[in-house]
Amino acid sequence: MRGNEFLMAQSPQSATAIVVGAGAAGLFGAIACAEANPDQSIHVFEAGRESLAKVRISGGGRCNVTHHCFDPALLVTHYPRGRNALRGPFSRFQPQDTVAWFEQRGVQLKTEADGRMFPTTDDSGTIVDCLLGEARRLGIQIHTGQPIAQIKARDDGFGLATRNGQDWRCDKLLLATGSSPSGYRLALSLGHDLVPPVPSLFTFNMPDPALRELAGVSVESVQLHLVLQEAPNLTQTGPLLITHWGLSGPAVLKLSAYGAVGLHSQRYRAPLTVNWLPALKQDQVRYRLTDLKQAQGRRQVAAFSPFPELSRRLWQYLVQHRAQLDTQLNWADLSKAQVQALVTELTRGEYAIAGKGVFKDEFVTCGGIPLPEVNFKTLESRCCPGLYLAGEILNIDGVTGGFNFQSAWTTGWLAGRAMAKSGGGADHR
Repeated sequence: MRGNEFLMAQSPQSATAIVVGAGAAGLFGAIACAEANPDQSIHVFEAGRESLAKVRISGGGRCNVTHHCFDPALLVTHYPRGRNALRGPFSRFQPQDTVAWFEQRGVQLKTEADGRMFPTTDDSGTIVDCLLGEARRLGIQIHTGQPIAQIKARDDGFGLATRNGQDWRCDKLLLATGSSPSGYRLALSLGHDLVPPVPSLFTFNMPDPALRELAGVSVESVQLHLVLQEAPNLTQTGPLLITHWGLSGPAVLKLSAYGAVGLHSQRYRAPLTVNWLPALKQDQVRYRLTDLKQAQGRRQVAAFSPFPELSRRLWQYLVQHRAQLDTQLNWADLSKAQVQALVTELTRGEYAIAGKGVFKDEFVTCGGIPLPEVNFKTLESRCCPGLYLAGEILNIDGVTGGFNFQSAWTTGWLAGRAMAKSGGGADHR
């Protein structure tokens, strides 16, 4: 427990606003609330031993704060779930506003080649220290290691009980508990439903020992096609990395996000089609192969590749293990059927997914509170007046690249601003 993250534990047992969850959405929401109404008494309760734990480990310890996509209409396309609901919120607080918010507090962000934005220090501690510093400056009290056991809606607000036996009350309440099962239980107790949460953003386990022996080999651009019963036409193009358990990289992670529900229902077993040369048409691939029968006829097929975008090890794997050609075969002796076998493996090879891995130390889920149960102008619950929801507790998730943090900043900011206003019950439309 970090002693500078909260004030004295023996605080008054009432507050104008209480936030449950001291992650990105919760703490940003508390700060937005305090900035909009400095006279409010705001308390944040965190079940874990420290605030912003996920922020601290994100991006390999660098914190991928957001993404350099400043067009809300384009930004929402990076969310497999939540794109329609986020259109309005992103018109009010988007990545450009996130950048400005941190810069106004002395934190400069930089943009990398793929659009991801990090602090110039390459240290997530810069973001953590900024947020905790703002919370202290605004008088927000953060209580770590104090999970909320129960919440009851009252005529004058909410009553909360912590697991260590403290009772609290508040006028406004923000649930920002991420994908925590206890957070879902609290939301259910206040009248909400739940879309069952399942993992998103994960790697693919492949039962091909020869493929896994290529661990460390990467390809700048491949096209992946996934066929699921619930989503028969999922395609992603981008970088791919072969690992000792199967396939990873941006293309795989994005595909896993869009196929998360379907893959879960099929126990993470599905066929995957890989086009290793998406920049070329099949006829162009075939032409290059047949041209080599004349130009390099005496050379061995496995030893000479006409595709510089594929590494030597990957080419040999495709020739020997996928097209099943003899490693001593010369180009001049390649039959039409063998040329076709190579074309097939290069442009539409079929692989079997046999499980999922994880994506480093970051865990993203899809599922959560159904979006129709929330007013996205204010992030107030349509089921329970005075209750607000932000961050990953909602059925919103983005692909890798800073998009999940951006939805946390946006929903937290809007919820906090709305909580700062007096009056105004839930929108029950």
